[in-house]
Amino acid sequence: MAELLLELLSEEIPARMQVRAVEDLSKLVGAGLAEAGLTHGGLRGFVTPRRLTLVVDGLPVAQPDVHEERRGPKADAPDKAIAGFLGSLGLTRDQLETRETPKGPFLFAVIERKGRPTAEVLPEIVYRALTALSWPKSMRWARGQFTWVRPLHSILAVFEGAPLRGAIGLGVSLEGLPVGFIADPAAAPEGTPLLAFGATTRGHRFLAPEPFPVRDFADYAARLRQAHVLIDREERKRVIAERAAALAAGEGLRVKDDPALLEEITGLVEWPVPLMGHIDKAFMDVPAEVLTTSMRSHQKYFSVENADGTLNARFVVVSNMDATDSSARVVAGNERVLRARLSDAKFFWDQDRKAPLAAKVEALGARVFHAKLGSDLDKVTRVRAGAAWLAARVPGADAGLVDRAALLAKADLTTGMVGEFPELQGLMGRYYALHDGEPPAVAQAIRDHYSPVGPGDACPTAATSVCVALADKIDTLAGFWLIDEKPTGSKDPFALRRAALGVIRLIVENNLRLPLREVLGSAISTYGERMLAQCGKAAVTSSCVIEDDLIAFIAERLKVQQREKGVRHDLIEAVFSQGGEDDLVRLLARVSALADFLASEEGTNLLSAYRRATNIVRIEEKKDGKPVSGDPDDALFEQDEERALSLALDTLLGEVSPSLAAEDHAAAMRALARLRGPVDAFFDRVTVNADTPALRNNRLRLLARIGTAMTTLADFSKIEG
Repeated sequence: MAELLLELLSEEIPARMQVRAVEDLSKLVGAGLAEAGLTHGGLRGFVTPRRLTLVVDGLPVAQPDVHEERRGPKADAPDKAIAGFLGSLGLTRDQLETRETPKGPFLFAVIERKGRPTAEVLPEIVYRALTALSWPKSMRWARGQFTWVRPLHSILAVFEGAPLRGAIGLGVSLEGLPVGFIADPAAAPEGTPLLAFGATTRGHRFLAPEPFPVRDFADYAARLRQAHVLIDREERKRVIAERAAALAAGEGLRVKDDPALLEEITGLVEWPVPLMGHIDKAFMDVPAEVLTTSMRSHQKYFSVENADGTLNARFVVVSNMDATDSSARVVAGNERVLRARLSDAKFFWDQDRKAPLAAKVEALGARVFHAKLGSDLDKVTRVRAGAAWLAARVPGADAGLVDRAALLAKADLTTGMVGEFPELQGLMGRYYALHDGEPPAVAQAIRDHYSPVGPGDACPTAATSVCVALADKIDTLAGFWLIDEKPTGSKDPFALRRAALGVIRLIVENNLRLPLREVLGSAISTYGERMLAQCGKAAVTSSCVIEDDLIAFIAERLKVQQREKGVRHDLIEAVFSQGGEDDLVRLLARVSALADFLASEEGTNLLSAYRRATNIVRIEEKKDGKPVSGDPDDALFEQDEERALSLALDTLLGEVSPSLAAEDHAAAMRALARLRGPVDAFFDRVTVNADTPALRNNRLRLLARIGTAMTTLADFSKIEG
């Protein structure tokens, strides 16, 4: 068994593309090996900013020999059919055998093909993988036609310690002919730009740029380490995290946790060397979030915190150089660059505070929210109306504070700071509001009204924040539904699924008893009849249709959210599909009670009985050609089990309605559980298909009533399993 080592050395690959690229390369090479009949002991992929590396262990030195038999046409088939069979295999008539089969004599071809040496097969596999590898963006360079994410410098391809034979034509020959894979580089037309497979690579761009040969992966990894390249991405990540933490700990500090930044920096360096620098004290009065965002987004620096979590005037930069003797100069250079960056941030901070936030609201009229939905100022007007409607229904909400927060919520979009750092929207609004002397609840609502933006984001709980956040998200949903810009498949350019999940979390986690249909109807009405008319129907009709569609959309998002929490989606469907339930808190309480009921023995057995009853009714309706309708006649009951079941159903209906009205869902389920005994006894002792038609029909009505009674709690036909 032998090893294949493949390395593609290029200019710097964007960090966001690296992991996906090495995964795709592994899949493509693996598929090529499988197609060629070459088994192996596994593929390992490695990636640095400048190289994709793949190691395939346990390859055979040759393909297996192939013995294959193919049956052709009948021996007396027309010559044309036989010629077609021969042509498909590249054989002649004398190479075929005639064999007797149960269907008569047939022609057979016996194909014996000796396996090619693996070293001859691999170059073609590598070439196909390289040309099939897809990048989000690719480029050509010089006069070449070959495309890659960045200019490709060399291809290291070593099998059994020797380089593979072959090359990739990067462009066209002098005769103008396109060039692809070249098995023998020496035979390529003169002047053809080539990238030949070889057994050499290079180390760090600056610290070890000279080429050197390698024999196998162990030699390759060891020599690259000597040449200041850590080939293992996880090792580079660990080195960055550990050395940065050690630097901070040496000063009694800690590095701010930022997994996404750590992943990105890992893709920017081959030889990570964390260094610590200082932030000028002149910038420390700028909000910590601004400093952190500027360092993170522009410079890829880690922020450093004090023990109490406040920002310290230090930062960690990860150099790609072994700068033992010049680390002070490297740090000084980064401090100088950071000083210029933070000077811009401080300028925006100082300028933005010269005018109060309220004075910036009118400028929102010059910002387009959406071409069909008006400006950001139009949105503020609608959000204020929606927030006022909610303030009257959210416990603890102060209408004045809610209106003020809704008015100012978007004002920071016009500031220089948010223009430079859009990710600080809302957060900067809070700082500016506090600077202007706005009430703390208003400032908090300005910061929180975009939340929650994801499943891991904190959900606002303050009444003012909840009203504005809900109004903002519901207005967005209503608006995009009005202009028919709904999510389709995997596309959701306006993050409407996220907005719906935000609505769900705000309602459920704050235990808000809101009628969702009324909430949506109120939001839709704020757009006015002109916008409703664009839907092509009367305003009232359009509003109802949109409400129904939005409720269905939110219900689907609720199923997704609850499924991630372990709740069965079919139970949500069983409760929601009854219609008329738009109180999410009450709905989930019923779902929880239903789940507990079905987890019990009574629930499992009663569900089986329900299905048996509805199946019998459905089958008999099909036979009779008409539905079973009407209530059973007590006078036609012949057996005690019929009377007992009818009485149990009467009792159930009498108990369930008050329990549901009182939202005592557990009591409703307990009442349902008491139905099990009479139902079991009925099926054990009563023959539904009696000989007497009147008796049969009466018993079918009794069975149909089981389904009707149980459906008052949930649509049990939606329950799976």
